[in-house]
Amino acid sequence: MHVPAFWCLSRSLLLQILEDRCSDRFVCERVWERLGYCEIGGVWSAGQTTPPEWAEAFPEAPPVISQRSASVRLTRSIPKQFKQLLKQQLAFAGYRIGELYPRRTRRATAVSWLLSWLAQRGESLPEQGPMAPELSPPVDPVQGHPGDLPVV
Repeated sequence: MHVPAFWCLSRSLLLQILEDRCSDRFVCERVWERLGYCEIGGVWSAGQTTPPEWAEAFPEAPPVISQRSASVRLTRSIPKQFKQLLKQQLAFAGYRIGELYPRRTRRATAVSWLLSWLAQRGESLPEQGPMAPELSPPVDPVQGHPGDLPVV
């Protein structure tokens, strides 16, 4: 059986995501690859290992940061026993009131889901690993980085 190669997750990478220092697309791709979506010709589509409920709802990989329905599905797919991993493993207490934007809360959801994915497999979270291409936090966190899809 072919074991897919995933981008290595690490504490430093997940903090980079929470701190809004990489593109929304990069965050989505880390989720998509773990949901079994495959990239062919720049398009991410459901693959053989994509859970049926995801493949049926989203034949093409959904933008889990910009699209509310995809973000809600991601949130609901985190098992209850893993809902506190952001606090437990990253000491993430959430965003301050002035930092609460849908893009950022959905990034936190993606990180929470990624931590849950690791926990369900009994995998640990290394301190360091490959990082995303580094971006400065966006000037307008509502709009995001250049190229990020608008949040709906």
